[in-house]
Amino acid sequence: MPLLEPKPEALRPGPHPGGPAPDRVPDAQAGGTPEPLRSELAALLGADKVLTGISDLVRYASDASPYRFVPQVVVVAEDIDDVSAVLSYAHGRGREVVFRAAGTSLNGQAQGEDILVDVRRHWAGVEVIGDGERARIGPGTTVVRANATLARYGRVLGPDPASAIACTIGGVVANNASGMTAGTTRNSYRTVASLTFVLPSGTVVDTADPLADDLLAHAEPALCAGLLEIKGEIEADAALVARIRAKYEIKNTNGYRLDAFLDGATPVEILRGLMVGSEGTFGFISEVVFDTLPLDRKVSTALLFFPSLPAAAAAVPLFNEAGAIAVEVMDGNTLRASVSVQGVPADWAGLPKSTTALLVEFRAPDEAAQERFEAAAAGVLERLELVAPVASVTNEFTRDPKAIGGYWKARKAFVTAVGGSRPSGTTLITEDFAVPPSRLAEACEALLELQTRHGFDAAVAGHAAHGNLHFLLAFDAGRPEDVERYAAFMNDFCRLTVERFDGSLKAEHATGRNIAPFLELEWGAQATELMWRTKQVIDPDGVLAPRIVLDRDPKAHLRGLKTIPQVEPIADPCIECGFCEPTCPSEDLTTTPRQRIVLRREMMRQPSGSPVQDGLVAAYGYDAVDTCAGDSTCKLACPVGIDTGAFMKDFRHARHTLREEKVAAFTARNFKAVEASARLAVAAADKIGDRLLTTVTQAARKAVRPDLVPEWLPEIPGAAAREMPRTARVGAVAVYYPACVNRIFGTPGDVSLATAMVAVSARAGRPVWIPDDVAGTCCATIWHSKGYEEGNAVMANRIVEAAWGWTAGGRLPLVVDASSCTLGIAKEVVPYLTDDNRELHKELNIVDSIVWAAEELLPRLTVRRTVGSAVLHPTCSMEHLGDVGQLRAVAEACADEVVVPDDAGCCAFAGDRGMLHKELTESATRKEAAEVTARHFDAHLSANRMCEVGMDHATGRGYRSVIVELERATRPGATRSS
Repeated sequence: MPLLEPKPEALRPGPHPGGPAPDRVPDAQAGGTPEPLRSELAALLGADKVLTGISDLVRYASDASPYRFVPQVVVVAEDIDDVSAVLSYAHGRGREVVFRAAGTSLNGQAQGEDILVDVRRHWAGVEVIGDGERARIGPGTTVVRANATLARYGRVLGPDPASAIACTIGGVVANNASGMTAGTTRNSYRTVASLTFVLPSGTVVDTADPLADDLLAHAEPALCAGLLEIKGEIEADAALVARIRAKYEIKNTNGYRLDAFLDGATPVEILRGLMVGSEGTFGFISEVVFDTLPLDRKVSTALLFFPSLPAAAAAVPLFNEAGAIAVEVMDGNTLRASVSVQGVPADWAGLPKSTTALLVEFRAPDEAAQERFEAAAAGVLERLELVAPVASVTNEFTRDPKAIGGYWKARKAFVTAVGGSRPSGTTLITEDFAVPPSRLAEACEALLELQTRHGFDAAVAGHAAHGNLHFLLAFDAGRPEDVERYAAFMNDFCRLTVERFDGSLKAEHATGRNIAPFLELEWGAQATELMWRTKQVIDPDGVLAPRIVLDRDPKAHLRGLKTIPQVEPIADPCIECGFCEPTCPSEDLTTTPRQRIVLRREMMRQPSGSPVQDGLVAAYGYDAVDTCAGDSTCKLACPVGIDTGAFMKDFRHARHTLREEKVAAFTARNFKAVEASARLAVAAADKIGDRLLTTVTQAARKAVRPDLVPEWLPEIPGAAAREMPRTARVGAVAVYYPACVNRIFGTPGDVSLATAMVAVSARAGRPVWIPDDVAGTCCATIWHSKGYEEGNAVMANRIVEAAWGWTAGGRLPLVVDASSCTLGIAKEVVPYLTDDNRELHKELNIVDSIVWAAEELLPRLTVRRTVGSAVLHPTCSMEHLGDVGQLRAVAEACADEVVVPDDAGCCAFAGDRGMLHKELTESATRKEAAEVTARHFDAHLSANRMCEVGMDHATGRGYRSVIVELERATRPGATRSS
C-alpha cells in the first residue's frame, strides 16, 4: 500500500435529507454489465471498446433532457465495422441499440436501456471539398469545430443550434436541429447533399453513389418495395399531400419527414430525406456531406425595446422583409430575470413587465451590401415606436463586435438565468414549438398565461422570425404532485398549440420521449400510422431506439423522469446540458464535468453504503478527481457558470490527510529553500539521464502515491540560471515577476525567458525591474491546484504583500511571465487573502507578459527578422484572461504565417499533473498534436513553460515562449527575412 494513500471515504456523501430517491439505480445493477452480455461483446469487439462498470453506465445514463435511463452496456465504436457488428449481435439476441454522440438532445433521444453506442469519440473529422462549397464531416464533429475549418474558406454550415459548441453533426442531422438563422431553408433537410448510413440490418448506404439504388435493391428488396408503396399511397391522396406540405411551411421536427416521400423519387432518395430528423431510429449516420453557405462577415446588430409583445411581433415581418438573418424575441420576464447573468445590464431589473425586446441581425458579404441592409433597417426603425425605459437601452444598430457579443449573451442568458436560479432539486425541461409567424404575439401571450395557470415561472424567448418559441419548466420529479402538474401542463400546452394555432409541437428539438405520446394529436391518425409503417419497413425487428419517436403509451413522457438530488453548492445548479464536455481535457480518458456531477448525484440518490454507492465512490477518485486538469475552462462554456475544476479541487482537499496538509503548508513557508533545491535537482537530473530518472520516479510513485510523485519525462527542461538578469529599479516603468517555474526550469535556446523579457522591454523604451527578493514567492497555484488550503493561503498572502511593496502600492504594473501565474495572482488568490490583503490586492495592476508585449512593446519595436510560419498553443489561462488575441498579435509580428490549430485546447499538463498522470495530457492533446505534426512549422510558440513542456511531449516539437521569439525578431543586427 502507498505510504500516503488518500482517504477514499472522504468522497462518500452524507445521507440525503430526503432519503433514497425513487429513481436510484437498483442494487442489482451494482456489478455493472451482466453476463453473458459483457463477455460476448468483449469477445466480439475487444474489451477496450466495451464499458461495463457501474460508474460507466451511470455517467452515460443522463443527457440534457429531463429523462434518465441506465444502459446495460456502453460500446465505444471505432468504425462502421463495429457498428455493423453491434447491430448484427442485437438482431441475433433480440436486443435494442441506441446511438449517442454529444448527449445535448433535450428529449431523451440519446438514452437507451440496453446497448448504448458512443459514436462521438472516434467519429470526428472535416474534409473540405473543392473551395468549400461542400464539406464531408464525421458525425462526432461539433458544429463549432466544423465551422472553424470552413471559415478559412469563407463558408459556414446552415444549421446553427445554440448548442453548437457541444452538439455534433450526427445529432444535428438526426434531429434536424436548426437554430437562430436556419429556419426552414438552411436546416439539415435542405442543406445535406448526401449521407452515408448503416441500416438496422447492417447494410451500408452511400446516397452519393450512382449505384446506390441498385445496391440497395439487391440487399434490401423488401425495404425498397415498402418505401415505394408508402410513397404511392401518399401521392394518391391529394389532401394528405397538401397537409404534409403545409406542415413544413413552418419549422417542424415532430415525427418523421413524410415529405421525404414527396421529395425523393427512389428508395435511396427517400431514405436520404427520412434519415434527417429520424433521431437514430432508422440507422446510424456515419458521414454527412453538406452543401455549405457563404460566411457573411459584415455584421450589423441591434437590441430593440418595445412597449408590448404585440408591438414587437408587428415589427418581425418588417425586419424579415428587410433581409434580417435573425430576429430573436425576449419577453419582459426573460429580460428582467437575465440581470442575474454577468454582463447583462443591471438596470434591466427595472424594465416594465410588458416590455419586449427584439435582437435583430443583418449579415452581409461586403461593405456595400452592409450599407444597403443598414439603410433598409433604418427605414424600418422610422416606422416603429420604440421605448427606452432604462438608461442602458440605445435602440441602435451597431457594428462593434463587443457590443454584438453582449447582445447575444443577453439573448442566451434565458437558459442561464432561469436554469441557474431554479429551486434546488428541480428538473429543468427546455421546450420549443412553432406557430405561423403572423400569430407570434398571440402564441406568446397564451403560453405565458398557461405557464402562470399551472404554477410555472412565466417567460418566453425564441426565434421570432420563424415563429419558433422556447420556454423552460422546472419541477421536482421526485414529487408525484409535481409530476401531475407537469402532465397537466403538457396536455393543455399540446392542445393549445395544435387546436388553436395548428402549430408544431417540436420546431427544432425533435420529438423525443416527451412529445411521442402527442404525435397523433398533431399529425392525425392517417399520417401517424404511415410513420409507424415506415418504421416497420426500415426496422422490422425494432432494434433501433424504441419509444423515442413512436410510443402508443399516453403516459410515456412521464416515464424515466430524473430526480435532481441536491449536491455541493458549487455544482448544484448544473442542468446537465453537456456544453462543458468538448472543452474538458479528460473527455476521452475518464469523465467530463457533466459526468462528474451526474455521478455525484447518483451517489446522493443512493442509501448510504449501498453496493451502487460503494462502486461509484471507489471509481470516483481516479475517474473524476485525479484526472481533472483543474483548468476550469468548463466554467467558460457552462451556461450557469459552474467551475467543476474548483469542485474537484475541493475533493482533493477533502482526501488529504492531516500530515499531507502540514507538509504542504511547511513547503509554502519554506519555499525559498524548496525552490533552490528543485533547481539543483533539475540540474543534477541533466547528468543522470532520462531512463534512470523515469525508473526511479515510477518506483517512488508506487511506494508513495501516483497523485503525489511526478513521473520524470524526457521533455522536462534543464535548470534555469541561478541569477536573474540585472535590472534597475530607478527608471523602470513596470515590475517584472518571473514565475517560479521560470526560475527553476530553463528555456530552450541560448536566451532565457527572463533575459528576453528584460531585453525586449528595454529595447522598446519600457524598462522593467526584477525585485531582488522574488525567490521564495509563488502565485500559489501549486497549492491551489491540489487543494492544499493552508499552504495556498500562506503563499497567496505572501505574494500579494510582496507585490504591493514591489509596485509601490500598485503605482507600477506587475508583469508576470506565465499565463497561469498571471491568472493565479490576478484572480485565484483572492478567496484566500486576509481582509487587509484583499484591500491591497485591489490596488494591484497585474499584467500578463503577452498583454505587456502586445500593447506596450510592439508599437515601439522594429521587427528585423521573421520566421516563415508559427503554430500557437493558447493556454487555458489565456482563455480565462482573454489574452488569446494578444498572443496572436505578438506571434504575427514574428512570423509571416500564424496558425492556431482548430483543435487547440487545454494541454492538461496543469503544472505537474501531466507528470502525475501523463495519460491525461496524451489524451487531451491528441487532436491538437495531429494538426501540429501534419505539417512543418518554423516555430512552435506559447506563453507558459509547463504547457510548452506538455506540448513538447505531445508533439515531439520544441515549444518556446512567444516573448523569446519576439526578442529574436527585434534584436539589433538582424535583417528582415521570410
